[in-house]
Amino acid sequence: MTMKVHHTLLLTGAAGGIGIALRERLKANCDVLRLSDRVDMGPAQAGEEMVLADLSDAAQVSTMVQGCQAIVHMGGMATEGAWDTLLQANIVGVYNLYEAARQHGVKRVIFASSNHVTGFYRQNETITPAHPARPDSLYGVSKAFGEDLSRMYFDRYGIETACLRIGSSFAEPKDRRMLASWLSFDDLHRLITACLTTPVLGHSIIFGISDNAVAWYDNSSVRTIGYRPQDSSDVFRDAIYARTPEPDLSDPTVQYQGGGFLMAGIPMTAHKNGA
Repeated sequence: MTMKVHHTLLLTGAAGGIGIALRERLKANCDVLRLSDRVDMGPAQAGEEMVLADLSDAAQVSTMVQGCQAIVHMGGMATEGAWDTLLQANIVGVYNLYEAARQHGVKRVIFASSNHVTGFYRQNETITPAHPARPDSLYGVSKAFGEDLSRMYFDRYGIETACLRIGSSFAEPKDRRMLASWLSFDDLHRLITACLTTPVLGHSIIFGISDNAVAWYDNSSVRTIGYRPQDSSDVFRDAIYARTPEPDLSDPTVQYQGGGFLMAGIPMTAHKNGA
């Protein structure tokens, strides 16, 4: 049974793919689920509040945060893209969110970080939250910034944060890489629930993955949070192998944990061509 430890819980990015998946699930965690995005989210259902807000607008973010007791921050840009867009959505936006949390006395935030913070580790390595960041993209850099900012807000203002380095959260894994990085929607909800209800969260970095047989991440140092994944990508393995070709081991997207993000935007090989 999911405990309701917060009256009003804010979910940002509610119109995105993960936000839609969490919308019904998170109602079990609160009396009122406040949904926010910069685009229409449809009509409010029972137990919901709607707030349209652009994360780059500090006044709108302040209104969005006021009156909530905890924040599940899934908003912002979720892919590699133009720097100006990432700057507003993922850097200015996360600063506005933490400033609003400080001003309105919110003491717990669940921050959607990303496995792309560590995408330049190789796929034959196992890493822990203590490993240094090695972003694979500007997107990964923006998430690393969010992790550092949240650490400062914890050390200075006592705002506890769980930085969830979400792997690949979809209904099912799409390719061989996702056999290692997959996080089911139900396990994501279990992870968020653990972070919302654990007595002492502090500032924690947690890899968001299900109980996959193949894994690049070791979460043993944060078992105190109480997250126990129950799903696994293993049930999809045979079907994925059958429909996908053998990997090219000379391909950087196969060698490194970040996969295709290494070649998104300006690819990492651009310097060889004088770009």
